[in-house]
Amino acid sequence: MDQKNKDLDKFLNFLSGKSKKTAPSDGDNVIKMSKKGPLNPKKYISLIVTLTVVFAVAVILFANVYIVKESEYAVVRQFGEVVKFERNPGLKIKVPFIQSVTTLPKNQLTYNISEEEINTKDKKRIIIDNYAVWRITDPKALISNAGTLTKAESRMAEFIYSVIRTELGQLKYDEIINDENSTRGSLNDRVTNRVNELLLNDKYGIEVVDVRIRRTDLPAENEQSVFTRMVSERQSTAQLYLSEGDADKRRIEAQTDREVQEMLATANKEAALIQAEGEAEAAKIYNSSFSKDPEFYSLYRTLESYKKTVGEDTVIILPSTSPYAKVLSGYIE
Repeated sequence: MDQKNKDLDKFLNFLSGKSKKTAPSDGDNVIKMSKKGPLNPKKYISLIVTLTVVFAVAVILFANVYIVKESEYAVVRQFGEVVKFERNPGLKIKVPFIQSVTTLPKNQLTYNISEEEINTKDKKRIIIDNYAVWRITDPKALISNAGTLTKAESRMAEFIYSVIRTELGQLKYDEIINDENSTRGSLNDRVTNRVNELLLNDKYGIEVVDVRIRRTDLPAENEQSVFTRMVSERQSTAQLYLSEGDADKRRIEAQTDREVQEMLATANKEAALIQAEGEAEAAKIYNSSFSKDPEFYSLYRTLESYKKTVGEDTVIILPSTSPYAKVLSGYIE
């Protein structure tokens, strides 16, 4: 009867959602324990220790594996001292806990050098702004003599400034800023070669590929005075050109006028000769023609004389019996 009541209670609790797992009786526990056997804690402890050791080894292994890239050098230090340089790219392993790895760039680098003021050969003050392209050629020498990349760059900048100051100190201001006569191309090469010599002597393990002057300026306090002087020089040059142009103009005009007068005189002379020859030829023709009829020639000369002697205000007094008067009055026998 009691078992039926327990089953009924379980069914009602299941329907109402309040079913709970009833604790097994002591008899059941005895039976189950006898089936599984006693627990062995050493087995689980050994498994945990093994997994822990494997995990620790894996962590240590991955923590001490490093990759050397194509564009860098790897510097391996042991207790702060450099023990190895890795140049070839690939996967490398360092000794755990006692070694550390740092990298240095293998590709070309650009270093912007701060603006500096120098004096030219003609005692002009100018400000130079330049930059350098460089690279590491020997990381061991760099670490041994410069210590760090920053110190190597600093020494390189000092060498560049010193060489540029020496080179530009041998040039005049106009030679530096004048693009047409600029020696800046050979200057860059000379500075690059000289800086590399200094770096090689001190064994810094770096090489300068190129040094370029980016900008040359005057100090702010000198700009206005130099600008005023340049304007004055340009005005003087312009006035010189204008004066030379006026002189050339007057010379060309005088030469042209002289050539025109010579041409006119030559033309007038030739015209007079041609005219004289024409008149002589005409006279010859007239004589030849008039000699054939002397009376007609006499009449023609008389009529020609009338053109010159008789005008609008001319008064001629002739006797009525004059042949000339008869001709003028229209009387012809």
